Amino acid sequence: MTQLITAVGILVMMLRISKLLTLIAVIMVPLSLLVSMGIITASGRNFKKQQEKLGSLNGFIEEMYNGQYVIQAFNYSGRAKAEFEQINEELCESARSAETFSGIISPITSLVNNFGYMLSAAIGCMFAISGKLTIGNVRSMLQYIRNFSQPFTSIAGMAGNLGAAMAAGQIVAIVGPTGAGKTTLINLLMRFYEINSGTITVDGVDTREMTRKELRSRFGMVLQDTWLFEGTIEENLAYSKDGLTHEQLVEAARSAQADGFIRTLPDSYNMVLSKGSENISQGEKQLLTIARAIVSDPEIMILDEATSNVDTHTELIIQTAMARLMKGRTSFVIAHRLSMIRDADMIL
Repeated sequence: MTQLITAVGILVMMLRISKLLTLIAVIMVPLSLLVSMGIITASGRNFKKQQEKLGSLNGFIEEMYNGQYVIQAFNYSGRAKAEFEQINEELCESARSAETFSGIISPITSLVNNFGYMLSAAIGCMFAISGKLTIGNVRSMLQYIRNFSQPFTSIAGMAGNLGAAMAAGQIVAIVGPTGAGKTTLINLLMRFYEINSGTITVDGVDTREMTRKELRSRFGMVLQDTWLFEGTIEENLAYSKDGLTHEQLVEAARSAQADGFIRTLPDSYNMVLSKGSENISQGEKQLLTIARAIVSDPEIMILDEATSNVDTHTELIIQTAMARLMKGRTSFVIAHRLSMIRDADMIL
C-alpha cells in the first residue's frame, strides 16, 4: 500500500510539470513489469520444484531412519547414501535456479527504469535549452522519475518472495492405521493437547505464545462426526462468524455444493434441524459442515475422515466441495481412501 500510494502521489506531481516526460516514465513501468513477469513465472516453477525435492528428501530420510535394521540386514547403506546424494543434488540445483531467477528480477527492472531515466534526462535537457522548462523543473522531474520507478522496483523484488510463499500453499495428507496418532497430531496443532517437547509454529510464531482463541480462529475443521445443533440451517451456517448476510451464507452453500439440496427442503434455509439432525441425510450434514467452514474463511483447513461415512456418489460431491474449500490454503487431510489423498503435495 505504501508503494502504491507513493507512486500515485508522484504521478500527480509529474503531470503538473511535464506531461511528455510523465508519459515516458509511465511507459517504462509496464515495460519493466513485462520483462520481469517472465522471470517471475520461471522463478515460481523453480520454487515449486524446490519444494517437491525438499519433500522427497525429507521423506527419504524418514524412511531410511525408520528402516535402519532392514538397511543393515541387507547391506543397503551404500545405495541409500548414493540415493540421498542424488536427491540432495537435485534439491540443490532447483534451489540454485529458483534463487538465481528470484535474484535477477530487481536488477533487470532497474536496468529498464534507468534507460527511461536516461531518455527523460536527454529530453528534459533539450526542453531546458529551448526554454520550455526551467532547469529547476527538469531537476525536479528527474528526481520524481527516479522515485516513481522505485515502488514498482520494490514490488518486483517482493515477487520472488511471493513465489516462494505460493510454492509452500500445500495439502498434506496424514495416513496410517487406527491408533497411529493421526487425530493426535491435529489435537496438538490446535492445542487440545499441549506438547511436551519441541515447538509447533504458525507463520513462525510458537503456538504456545498465542491465546487458544487466536490460534483456533486460524483453523477450520470438517470432522468425520458432523456436529449440527437444533436450529435453522441458516443459524448453523452462520455459527462460525458474526454479522453475516443471508447472501453470504447462500454463496458459501453454493461453493459447498449444498445450496441445491437446501432449496428442496421445506422452508429452505429456514428449515429447523431436529436434535441430532435426523431429518437430513449424513451426506447433507457433511455438506453443511463444509459450507460452515467456508463461511469461517480459515487460513488452515483440517479434514479428518470427512467422507468416511458416505456413499461413493455423495463422496464425489463432497470432494468437489472440499477442493474449493482447500484452494489457496494450507490443508491437513486425514483419510483412509486413496481418492482423498491422491492430489496431496505431501503424504505423512
